Amino acid sequence: MERSVASRERSREDARTEAARRDPRTVRAAYERFLGTGEPPGGIDPVVADSWRRSLRSGVDPDNPHPQVSLADDDLAAYRASHPLSAVMPVVRELAVDGAADDGLVVAVSDEAGRLLWVEGDRRLRGRVDRVGFVEGAVWREESVGTNAPGTALATRRAVQVIGAEHFSRPVQELSCAAAPIRDPGTGRLLGVLDITGRRAAASHVVLSLVRATVATVERELAHRAAAGASPHGLAAGRPEVDLRVLGRPALSVRDGERPLSLRHAEILLLLAEHPRGLAADELAVLLHPGELSDVTVRAEVSRLRHVAGALLAGARPYRLARPLRTDADDVRAALAAGDVRGAVAAYAPVLPRSVAPGVERVRAELSAEVRAAVLSSGDAEALDAWVRGADGVDDHAAWVRLLAAAPAGSPQAVRARAHVALLDADLGG
Repeated sequence: MERSVASRERSREDARTEAARRDPRTVRAAYERFLGTGEPPGGIDPVVADSWRRSLRSGVDPDNPHPQVSLADDDLAAYRASHPLSAVMPVVRELAVDGAADDGLVVAVSDEAGRLLWVEGDRRLRGRVDRVGFVEGAVWREESVGTNAPGTALATRRAVQVIGAEHFSRPVQELSCAAAPIRDPGTGRLLGVLDITGRRAAASHVVLSLVRATVATVERELAHRAAAGASPHGLAAGRPEVDLRVLGRPALSVRDGERPLSLRHAEILLLLAEHPRGLAADELAVLLHPGELSDVTVRAEVSRLRHVAGALLAGARPYRLARPLRTDADDVRAALAAGDVRGAVAAYAPVLPRSVAPGVERVRAELSAEVRAAVLSSGDAEALDAWVRGADGVDDHAAWVRLLAAAPAGSPQAVRARAHVALLDADLGG
């Protein structure tokens, strides 16, 4: 009984804290203070605060955002038709769009690069969002328009809700939105983002729940189609061999074996594999270099890569692969999706560990986090032992503690775990 009362009290306190973080006056004051002084924004949703910092570092103009329209008219229609999410748009329309017009909402679906492919819903609100560039074919990433639900969901790879003044760009602050990533259920690869945008109604938790539920249904439909033999990429079902090795020394599979790759060429191929619908030169530049990289340099690098990869590279507007490219990182994801934690950790190594390309660093961090979470939640002594023997797990205090609990008392695993926990505890205490 006491525990139940305490639990309810914690829930009430969490709700009060959340309400305080999202109070419009608190948010607006923090926003103006942050823009005026650059001081870390406190007292607001940490996800929003982190996004504001990324937006400021990207040089977004808070008064004049510039969403790029990289596809229009016939090119957009052809691109949408070939996108894996086109097959499940009837599900999106049934669950989300059909009721959006009645509630004054707009539903948008983007690709994995943040490009809006479908924007549907309330006609009057569509006229309003058109004026701020929220249109089909436009790219709504944080780097160009600042904090917004589809862009921030893309940046964080999680469901988010952005309410009113939490937007970094002032022209968008009268709107609220909720968005969540859509993943390929077979590989875990990001396919796009589902977003619902509106005025007051879009600030409701109900809308965020609707987004999550719709995404879950869409992913189940994708899994059903793949199981029935219709791969989300339009290929026959089946598991291809690894084409690109990025866990360790990079190499490309060719007819007579494997061909070593330079780090830059491996980075480009990995990024294109992670973004199968393609990347414009400026998008690829942002993902390749933590500073500034000119489009001319990107074009030169891709031109050199064509001599190595040949017909594997297709178009240049955007740059894309001629066919899906399976990486050994996909093998790790597939093992995780199948619940094979031991297999996943056995196959795992850091993704292109020498790379400092922002896009690669994101893939590396995501895969490491996914494997670590699966290992810790499994409680499997063999998986835990394999994890702490690797580069990412050697100083992982939580993993050593779990291994100490999971290993048979007195076993070599338990002895090692006890020693490492003691060493790490001493380091933390020092």
